[in-house]
Amino acid sequence: MRALRILLITVVILGGLFVAADRLAVHFAEGEVAERLKTQEGLTTTPSVDIKGFPFLTQVAGGELDNVEVGMDSYDADTGTSGGSIRIDELKADMKGVAFSGDYSSATANTATGSATVTYDQLLKAAKSEETQLPLGVTAKVVGLSDGGSGKIKVDIEVSALKEPVSVLGTVSVVDGDTVRVRADSIPSFGSITLADSDVRSITDFDQKIEGLPGGIKLDKVEAGANGVEIAVKGSDVKLAG
Repeated sequence: MRALRILLITVVILGGLFVAADRLAVHFAEGEVAERLKTQEGLTTTPSVDIKGFPFLTQVAGGELDNVEVGMDSYDADTGTSGGSIRIDELKADMKGVAFSGDYSSATANTATGSATVTYDQLLKAAKSEETQLPLGVTAKVVGLSDGGSGKIKVDIEVSALKEPVSVLGTVSVVDGDTVRVRADSIPSFGSITLADSDVRSITDFDQKIEGLPGGIKLDKVEAGANGVEIAVKGSDVKLAG
C-alpha cells in the first residue's frame, strides 16, 4: 500500500509538472506568433493569439496546431487607391490546422473563418460625400449611413433643392471577395424634382474595396448592423507568420 501511495504521488507530481511545462510552452509560442504577426502586418498594437487544445506539446511534436484564434482591435486595410485605407474593427479569425516551423518564423493555417466590423463613418468614405452635379441644376451628396433595419443600410442624401435630406434603403453585399457593395433597393420621390433613376443611383450606389487583409483572408458575407457593417471572412492557406 505504501508503495502504491508513493507511485500515485509521483504520478500526480509528474502530471502537474507536465501541465505546468505545457502551459509555459504554449504561452511562449503565443507570444512569439503575436510578435511576428505584429511585425509582418505592420500593426501598432500586438494582436491576441490563443492556441487552443491540450496538450500543446504533443501538437508541437506533430508540427501542427489544431486551432489558433487571432484577434486585432483595429486593422487598416487597403482600399485599392493610392495611399487609401479603411479601418477594420474587431477583426477575429479562427485558424484550423496550423503548420509551423520549429522557431515559429512561419505558420500557415489550412483554413480560417472569422468576423470583422466596418463602422458607417468609415464606409461613408467610399460614398459620394462630395457634391455631384445632376441634371436640372440639382446637386446632391451622401451625408450619412446608418442601420436601416432588416439588414438594410439607410443612405441619407442631401439634395440642394430640398430642405431635408432624403433617405434611401440599400442592400449590402460582398463582390469578388474584396468589395462591399451598396445598392439602393428603390429610388424615392424628390417631390417636384424629376430625376432619372441612373442619376440618383450615381449618388446612392457605391462600392468599397477592402483588400490586403492579414494572411490573405477574404470577405465572405456582409450584413448591416447597429454600428456598421458586420463582415464574415474566410480563407485557405492563411499565413500567420513568415
